[in-house]
Amino acid sequence: MAQRPTREQAWNLLCEHVPSENLRRHALAVEAVMRHIARQRGEDEEAWGLVGLIHDVDYEEHPTEHLQHTEALLRDQGWPEELTRAVLAHGWGICTQVEPKTPMEQTLYAIDELTGLVAAAALVRPSKSVLDLPVKSVRKKWKDKAFAAGVDRSVIQNGADMLGVELAQLIGDTIEGMRGVAAQIGLEGQG
Repeated sequence: MAQRPTREQAWNLLCEHVPSENLRRHALAVEAVMRHIARQRGEDEEAWGLVGLIHDVDYEEHPTEHLQHTEALLRDQGWPEELTRAVLAHGWGICTQVEPKTPMEQTLYAIDELTGLVAAAALVRPSKSVLDLPVKSVRKKWKDKAFAAGVDRSVIQNGADMLGVELAQLIGDTIEGMRGVAAQIGLEGQG
């Protein structure tokens, strides 16, 4: 049976393959949201956090083949199948055929793109902070298809539907999770 890596091992692996500060910040944001939602649901916060942290480990090295190299990389590192599958499932219908089935997989699928929308919405506020970002501001930006046009809103909505949660709740949970790492992800604002 594969052994779960430590958070430090996951971070080191990420840094080895992801030199971009922006992509590392995204990984930290997704990790924080995954941990927040796991705590709320009484799930395994450590497992959920690891999956959130490592989910884009191959993106920078293989942007046109995202997730095509991840399975072998994580397997070589001894990652458990459950965590590897969750990472692969976040690309369902985009770059993998691994359908999100578990709450951990569905949550990662739903919030990966959403963290980008939340970050963009925070950065256009006068405070440039996620700390005072209301859900209604993100909802307003959601409707503006030109805003953060690279964010696939259909993936987020599909993920919310899979989880059986309202979009507003998912946005609120994402904001709340990101607030806990606002300084590390550059969204603490200009205080």
